[in-house]
Amino acid sequence: MPTGAQPRFLSLADVAEVLNISAAQVYALVRRGDLKAIKIGGRGQWRVEAAALERYIQQAYQDAASFIESHPFAADEVDASAD
Repeated sequence: MPTGAQPRFLSLADVAEVLNISAAQVYALVRRGDLKAIKIGGRGQWRVEAAALERYIQQAYQDAASFIESHPFAADEVDASAD
């Protein structure tokens, strides 16, 4: 692999690091079908294609934008976020 090239597949731990969540949370995303992954080898290790992770992230941005649009910001949330 050329220097600086990204691997095609990532382990669940790698995905967890990118998303700043636990590997268990990534596994839950995979098992629910929210994040597309494949199971490889006799030990059944999960791998997520880098492109699938990017699609998941882009979808998460779209979902967040939809949430924000349908739930306008309220002034009382400023006080709640300070806690």
